[in-house]
Amino acid sequence: MSGGDVMLSLSGVFAGYGGGDVLQGVEFEVYKGGITCIVGPNGAGKSTLLATITGLLKPRLGEVHLNGESIGGLSPRAVLSRGVVLVPQNHSLFPDMTVYENVELGAYTLKDRQLARERLEKIAEMFPVVRAKGKEKAGSLSGGQQRLVEFARCLMLDPSLVILDEPSMGLDPRTLHDVFATVRAMNQEGRTILLVEQNAKAGLKASSHGVVLENGKVRLRGTGREVLDHPEIAALYLGGSVEAPSGVK
Repeated sequence: MSGGDVMLSLSGVFAGYGGGDVLQGVEFEVYKGGITCIVGPNGAGKSTLLATITGLLKPRLGEVHLNGESIGGLSPRAVLSRGVVLVPQNHSLFPDMTVYENVELGAYTLKDRQLARERLEKIAEMFPVVRAKGKEKAGSLSGGQQRLVEFARCLMLDPSLVILDEPSMGLDPRTLHDVFATVRAMNQEGRTILLVEQNAKAGLKASSHGVVLENGKVRLRGTGREVLDHPEIAALYLGGSVEAPSGVK
């Protein structure tokens, strides 16, 4: 499957904890300028995959490349410095700090304070919740508002690749719509997005590319629509397995 220039690629990646491999020969690509959604049942290896990409876990075998450079085994800070930012699954704002203060923390590695202020101003324009609630404590926001502030914070380092871990978790349908609208807006601003999502329908519908993990292996790859329309996609969430038809890897 082609989709333009490859930003991130994994080839034959085995990784895990202790004596066992959770990931077993994972291979897929994240295309520059796209939205790639990874779906799969609980225990498929999604969290281990993100840990391997972001430097929290070193692959035992295989290669992880970012823009042609091998990053497998680099420290999280080194991966971050190359423009890869992760928004974690669990809410990570400091509740007793203001929204503005939380967003500013996203630029903690940025030494140019004037540049940080300019980025904060631009981000406040993109995220109305930051402007409207900037002086309020982050803990007073709803779950959906907190998620949007986390998105805003991750942009302070001007990342080229934004990784979102379960961005829809715990959100009601209306807020879910707002969150995915923001994901698309970030993408239209030029960010490449990689997201892991339990809500397969919402995630794949919003994505240009889809990847299905099962038991630490890639079982399906295709466009978001191809994966979403796969006749056996529901089997993954009922404990079954998937056999890809011709045309979908």
